[in-house]
Amino acid sequence: MAAHASTSVRTLTRRFHAETGLSPLQWLLHRRVDRARELLETTDLPMDQVAERSGLGSADSLRKHLTTRAGLTPTAYRATFTRQR
Repeated sequence: MAAHASTSVRTLTRRFHAETGLSPLQWLLHRRVDRARELLETTDLPMDQVAERSGLGSADSLRKHLTTRAGLTPTAYRATFTRQR
């Protein structure tokens, strides 16, 4: 990203943090967890597919990050927040 923006990694990180309050990696991880939450709420996809489609890679990674951010496992999150279809 820094090369694309024609700046140093340090400058990009500093400016990104000033604008978003997060590092680029933290921001990306938040977006991936948000996408996983959306998929859990709106689909019946297996956990591995939710993880893959949201960019988290594996069901273990999905479980770790969702539990950290939402305080619920993916199964509990789905049971609590599934939208009516």
